[in-house]
Amino acid sequence: MAISPPRPKGPHLNALRAFESAARLGSFVAAAEELSVTPGAIAQHIKSLEAWAESALFVRQTRGVALTPLGEELLPDFTVAFDRLSEAVQALRSKSAPNNIRIATLPSIAQLWLPDKLGKLRHIAPEISVSVVALETPPNLAREPFDVALFFRDGAPERDEIALFQDRIFPVCSPDIATRMSNVTELESETLLHDSTWAGDWALWLNSVPNATRLGHRGPTHSLFSVALEEARNGAGVLMAHEALVLPRLKSGELVAPFDHKLTLQRRLMMRLAPGFRNKPACKMLRIAMDGEYSA
Repeated sequence: MAISPPRPKGPHLNALRAFESAARLGSFVAAAEELSVTPGAIAQHIKSLEAWAESALFVRQTRGVALTPLGEELLPDFTVAFDRLSEAVQALRSKSAPNNIRIATLPSIAQLWLPDKLGKLRHIAPEISVSVVALETPPNLAREPFDVALFFRDGAPERDEIALFQDRIFPVCSPDIATRMSNVTELESETLLHDSTWAGDWALWLNSVPNATRLGHRGPTHSLFSVALEEARNGAGVLMAHEALVLPRLKSGELVAPFDHKLTLQRRLMMRLAPGFRNKPACKMLRIAMDGEYSA
């Protein structure tokens, strides 16, 4: 009777991925966010990997974790391996569906700026399908299934980025509120609306204007700029606006810029392209659609 002994099993791929992510990011919590699992799942995966290796890879500390010398030695090879695997997965997705584009961007960009650009894209290239995912922080395009990331960043574009427009801020309000403001000092008696994503923009603008040192009545802070914008349109107060996001409402007269001063920031909306997407025909069409009046 033939004897077929069981083959020894290696570690689970998820355990290897958990180790690489946690080691690269220096945190079980950050690794859990990147891999869309719980920190407990990351800890369990790494525990199982350490049991298989019969050696510790992390030192558990009160305020987080640190790599052991063995973990530090292994990390570069694991990172290269998962980078190559990610490239292969991205190539599979891109080549199997060359006319599909997945975009990650801020909620405000997804709601207020991007729809017009996607309308232009549909007009010039109706065969292209676009999916948009709203995120608060930029994704890792080498690892996550996105072709394009649209996020604000200070500084000049990097090699895989295109600057779409430079951010310019100024107060906006309803026409009724605008009628009682003839100069900046009258902001002191108004309610100022805030957006949590750009919490410091009121201070930036006020510091750039003479005789505008007081913040007025601090109003509510909204986690979505689109909600703050609607509140401003409905007369709830004065909002520090981003020109590219409010231009349609300024043109329609729903909102008014009561003061002439506009502050141009170093912050730009960057379009970052995933490896391998830049030379695709779909990328060329997307860049044409994005090339509007705010192009840098």
